[in-house]
Amino acid sequence: MDYVLLIARYSKERDKAWSAQKTLHAALKNAIQDGALAAGARLPSSRVLAQELGIARNTVVYAYEQLVSEGYLSTDRRGSVVNSMAVIARQLQTLTSDIEPSVSLARRAQNLMSLPVASDLTSGFAPGVPALADFPIALWRKNLDATWRQLSVAQLGYADASGELVLRSAIAEHLRASRGVDCDAEQVIITDGTQSSLSLCAHALADVGDKVWIENPGYVGAQIAFRSAQLKLVGIAVDQDGIAPKANDWLLHSPKFVYVTPSHQYPTGQVLSLSRRLELIQQARLHGSLLIEDDYDSEFRHDGPPLPAMQGLVPNAPVIYLGTFSKTLFPALRIAYLILPKNLVMTMRALVAKASLRGRSADQICLAKFIYDGHFLQHLRRMRRLYRQRRDVLVDLLQTQLGDIASVYGDTAGMHLSLCFHDVSLSDQALSQAALAQGIVAPALSSHAVGQRRQAWSGLMLGYAQVQADEMPSLVTRLQKVLRCQC
Repeated sequence: MDYVLLIARYSKERDKAWSAQKTLHAALKNAIQDGALAAGARLPSSRVLAQELGIARNTVVYAYEQLVSEGYLSTDRRGSVVNSMAVIARQLQTLTSDIEPSVSLARRAQNLMSLPVASDLTSGFAPGVPALADFPIALWRKNLDATWRQLSVAQLGYADASGELVLRSAIAEHLRASRGVDCDAEQVIITDGTQSSLSLCAHALADVGDKVWIENPGYVGAQIAFRSAQLKLVGIAVDQDGIAPKANDWLLHSPKFVYVTPSHQYPTGQVLSLSRRLELIQQARLHGSLLIEDDYDSEFRHDGPPLPAMQGLVPNAPVIYLGTFSKTLFPALRIAYLILPKNLVMTMRALVAKASLRGRSADQICLAKFIYDGHFLQHLRRMRRLYRQRRDVLVDLLQTQLGDIASVYGDTAGMHLSLCFHDVSLSDQALSQAALAQGIVAPALSSHAVGQRRQAWSGLMLGYAQVQADEMPSLVTRLQKVLRCQC
């Protein structure tokens, strides 16, 4: 056999950057797969083939050894022989190459497909997007570089599954002072986002088919987490004072846990009244339920100081408190946390140690330093002023240009407000799509409905944290044209 022609034939499409070893290996492999080198064929010795091709013998030795390790060749005292399994593999590939594998989602995954996805757009009035341009990235980079320089060899290994103690301590101190949360570092578990926190609660604290209450309309991410754990969602209506369960709800649909966003209800923006907070805690105790308090953007209170968290209202409240740095700092940080009741600390920490990933020590240590050095509070103060200014501009524009067809709700805190239509028969989802066609991201409130239960809110979510004040007049004017055209 003329191996010069054989190698040339099966090397035409090789990458020019390939070495001679890789080129020869690929050519021989292709020849075997194509049948040009048949099963049982004995290849020349490495010395003979090297002389015939005019290449180094080591190049041939490498190609032969690689083909042996991949199963294309076998060796005996007489040299290298093409394996028959290579031909079988080639024939099987030919027979099945046009047949696509049958793949389908599991039923529990299919149930999630009807839920809307969080928009990855940051334009217009996209909610949940902080003012990233105003984050002190140079300071953060400096702190992170310093952290990596000081990191020990031991800290490169698997860390405490609950998170770095220095960060858990910093979070506990901050929450005690700013949110009235009753906790210590042992009760804090670090996660990589609120979604992870919710999934942990759903899988660890409820069994398949257990009932869980969620505000209606309510956070889609929570719906996804609970549905993926195969829990039964019960939507509880939200009014102007927040979630409003009825006495029969506790009797007929007693929940394993209740998910609430009391400081700034998502998506309407309403604040849960103190009387309802205390009533929820009392009823949860009576029915053996847990409350999951998602405090996602409560640091930004525009009219007065931040409201105390439910978790700290009464001693030993049956509350798991969730927080995140995605809104206060930046989403790509992927650091969030949950605060456990003391009676759950040991079991949950043990579970997390078995089931969670461990690492990212540098990011967590850097964040702890950012908090302890006062940079976190300084950044929060700057963002509160900035968001309040942007809120004021937006509310004034909305009331002036759209006050006859919609009202503003939920503007006392957070990073978004809701624009609720006076005519509830209007399709907020159709209006949201029409706005998106004009480059304005404004999710519909009704897209956050829970199950088949009715909810009385019809309107749009408008995030303002990332929108500069001088851009708002143009955006509101465009939104006004869309709404009036559809109305």
